Amino acid sequence: MTFNDRWKDLPDYILSITKEIWEDRGIATLHQYYAPDIVVRSPASVVVGNQNVIGATMATLAEFPDRTLLGEDVIWSGDDPRTGMLSSHRLLSTATHLGDGIYGRATGKTLIYRIMADCHVRGIAIDDEWLIRDQGAIVRQLGWEPSAYAADLIEREGGKDAAIRPLTPDTDRPGPYQGRGNDNIWGTRLAETLTRIMSADMRVIPDVYDRAAQLEYPGGVTGHSHGDADRFWMSLRAAFPDAEFTIEHVIGRDDPMMPPRAAVRWSLWGKHSGWGAFGTPTGAQVYVMGITHVEFGPFGPDGWSIRREWTVFDETAVWKQIHLGGTS
Repeated sequence: MTFNDRWKDLPDYILSITKEIWEDRGIATLHQYYAPDIVVRSPASVVVGNQNVIGATMATLAEFPDRTLLGEDVIWSGDDPRTGMLSSHRLLSTATHLGDGIYGRATGKTLIYRIMADCHVRGIAIDDEWLIRDQGAIVRQLGWEPSAYAADLIEREGGKDAAIRPLTPDTDRPGPYQGRGNDNIWGTRLAETLTRIMSADMRVIPDVYDRAAQLEYPGGVTGHSHGDADRFWMSLRAAFPDAEFTIEHVIGRDDPMMPPRAAVRWSLWGKHSGWGAFGTPTGAQVYVMGITHVEFGPFGPDGWSIRREWTVFDETAVWKQIHLGGTS
């Protein structure tokens, strides 16, 4: 079977196999859809090999047997499955906590949270992945604060010396994908906006964001307009004021029946040296992997604006690094 025999394009592939694996219980299809030596990076850890991915998938479904993954969008670059394509897709997940597992004893609570993932597809298999779940939203709905959950997880993993190390440049593993996205203007505009924010030029927010912008942030937080955007980004940057900000991957898209949109994967790497979203400065070395999606509209001084934004990173992985005192 070739890619074009079954799927009309990359979004069709991503949305179809996601449903097939999780909701239709086609877990064994991961032998087809994930390369044997796939590298999957999440903020919590790095997993290598599809057999480990299969085990993690089964554990998640044992804890959340009715989990659904609703595809909101796929923003992609590349157009030839033979040479490789990169999808940045956004999912809204619902689930009921019916089994014991990584989140503790079953609570029966119903959850709703987002996931974003960048996946490199070659042939009909994914061989490189960057995956972020909104863990802050998950644990809060289960009755935890992210800091307390991270501290408890460290203890359950055997204490500071034995705990699984989160993703950092030191624990990362190289994968086959070396691309940086595409050169579409909408991706460039988002990357430039984020770079200005992380350079402390907060004037970019009223310049670029629509006054009626809808904002979806970690922890399942929905915000609106300039003030909420400023508070989110200011509190993140203030916690890591000297950390190195890097644009890792940039995609822009113009597609029929869709507004212009963009996906940027980015990172912060440095010390928790400031007051901000993560409380008292600790000096811990922290890596933050984030993904931001936006949709653009026409209502700005230059004829365009950010109308909707989705940004996700894993608050629990940040807190785990803080509790561990750094992972460098």
